[in-house]
Amino acid sequence: QVWLMESGGGLVQAGGSLTLSCAASGSIFNINPMAWYRQAPGLQRELVASIDYGERTYYADFVKGRFTISRDNSKNTMYLQMSSLKPEDTAIYYCWAESQYGRGTQVTVSS
Repeated sequence: QVWLMESGGGLVQAGGSLTLSCAASGSIFNINPMAWYRQAPGLQRELVASIDYGERTYYADFVKGRFTISRDNSKNTMYLQMSSLKPEDTAIYYCWAESQYGRGTQVTVSS
């Protein structure tokens, strides 16, 4: 089982962009799928996007057209490119794989 560590969060203005990274402690080549979740204060954790080892992707409706999930198996890293960010995207973003989450990275979008 791999350990997961997210990075790349921060404070950004509405309309801005951020790219999150999820680095795994070992090979992700056979991990299927991997995903990004998020949790806003007072709300349940929700699925944002997922990617399988064939690089087929799924996006929640609320991020379609704005976020892009990708993975680089050679670097054991998954990414989430976020653009056209909205204040409602403010949340802790978690990497998920093999039934476990990383510790999360905070994304704050100011209006």
